[in-house]
Amino acid sequence: MKNTTQNLMIQVLLALLPGIITLTWFLGLGVLINLFVAIIVALIAEFILLSLRDPSTSGQYSGASIKSQLTDGSAIVTASLIAVCLPPYLSIWLVAAGVLFAIIFGKHIYGGLGHNVFNPAMVGFALLILSFPLAMSQWPVIDSTGPDIAVLIQIKLGLLAVPDGITAATPLDIVKFRGSQTIDEVWLPKYGFNSLAGVGWGWISVAFLLGGLYLLKNRVIQYHAPASLLLTLTLLSIFFYDSGSSDSLGSPLLHLFSCSTMFAAFFIVTDPVSSPSGTAGQIIFGAGVGIITFIIRTAGAYPEGIAFAILLMNAAAPLIDRLRLAPPALSSLSGRGKSE
Repeated sequence: MKNTTQNLMIQVLLALLPGIITLTWFLGLGVLINLFVAIIVALIAEFILLSLRDPSTSGQYSGASIKSQLTDGSAIVTASLIAVCLPPYLSIWLVAAGVLFAIIFGKHIYGGLGHNVFNPAMVGFALLILSFPLAMSQWPVIDSTGPDIAVLIQIKLGLLAVPDGITAATPLDIVKFRGSQTIDEVWLPKYGFNSLAGVGWGWISVAFLLGGLYLLKNRVIQYHAPASLLLTLTLLSIFFYDSGSSDSLGSPLLHLFSCSTMFAAFFIVTDPVSSPSGTAGQIIFGAGVGIITFIIRTAGAYPEGIAFAILLMNAAAPLIDRLRLAPPALSSLSGRGKSE
């Protein structure tokens, strides 16, 4: 299969399928509603923005070119990456707002596909988590029946508030705000944990890991940044685990499988446009994301900080490239794999 943008985006979407299916299984149909709304909004926004671009400076925005860019899959990938990060009960209006912000301010404000400084999906996600922290924290109780479809639609339309009792804290929330309890005292089934990680969350992480391995096998992504991120988080969590006392910052299992680590490692930090080029640059990038993520998770105000870590390292990517850790030929954005 040729490494065209469209083919690469198809590979990414196929790799996302195990994670999407697992999310839907554990969290309900709200996941699919988020995905549908995000894709529709992204395609509409992409069409409008491509149409508004000034054709007088370049002939690349003809009708045929707009069609080819709409069908290259990049907007759909960006929408899908945002959608899988959002709580299933989040209003569709907020889903649309996040996607619009990602497409406008994460992608087209820099010149479109291949020119973005920051990962567009994380730009949209950061807007939502900073502006609507309460709504973004309403995750369903894993393995619960949840509301019926009629109630779910009313919640998604903003006509009904999320009922009490159907949402729960995520594993990172529980461990971060456990007070004086030890890890063993909270790592119990009644708090939503099992031997691997958070109930359901562990399988969701495994599903995204499988998707990431698919991308590695098909050489859509390289392993350097994901491996660096995962190794950094593992080493930090081992060092600060201290056998799980009340001061412990969480076990490696918690940091790897109870949150968005696997998703981010294989689907976000591997974006070639917003990350450094070359092996050394990617290793530094992944390690930086891991360090900042661990700091935010353990000392910051948010239980999860990987989106902020990625955006901060996106900003540092040009500096890393200027250190000339890679040969000049590798510094080009063209032909470096998938982009958003």
